[in-house]
Amino acid sequence: MAAWRAYRVASILLEGQLHRELADTNDITLADYEVLVRLSERPDKRMRMSQLAIEVASSKSRVSHQIARMERAGLVSRNECPSDGRGVFAALTDLGMAKLREAAPTHVRGVRSHIVDMLSPEEQQVLAQVFERLNAHLRQVNPE
Repeated sequence: MAAWRAYRVASILLEGQLHRELADTNDITLADYEVLVRLSERPDKRMRMSQLAIEVASSKSRVSHQIARMERAGLVSRNECPSDGRGVFAALTDLGMAKLREAAPTHVRGVRSHIVDMLSPEEQQVLAQVFERLNAHLRQVNPE
């Protein structure tokens, strides 16, 4: 129970801190930053909305609203899938890539100072193994 409670509080505090740092310094939410990162990692800088929802561990509906807001800000665009009339892609715009480049140092600094630098290399390895196992398990339990 102690481990569970410590995890819950620490994860909420960590996410809140990383969000505040990005919002205060770069005027972007942590959720938007995660979307920009995922899109930037694709060779064509775009991804099906359904796949994006899976990768950021969110619902399709929530990601759709988020992408609509990000589109109004000029960070992404939505494009229909040419081979599938029902499929929709989210695509990174030049402005979105610029925002990602601007915000990345803030995010990296925050992750380093609030988690990486707090752990020994061995603890980092154990933490990665634990969460990779949990991630795999939970994705099997709830594939979407």
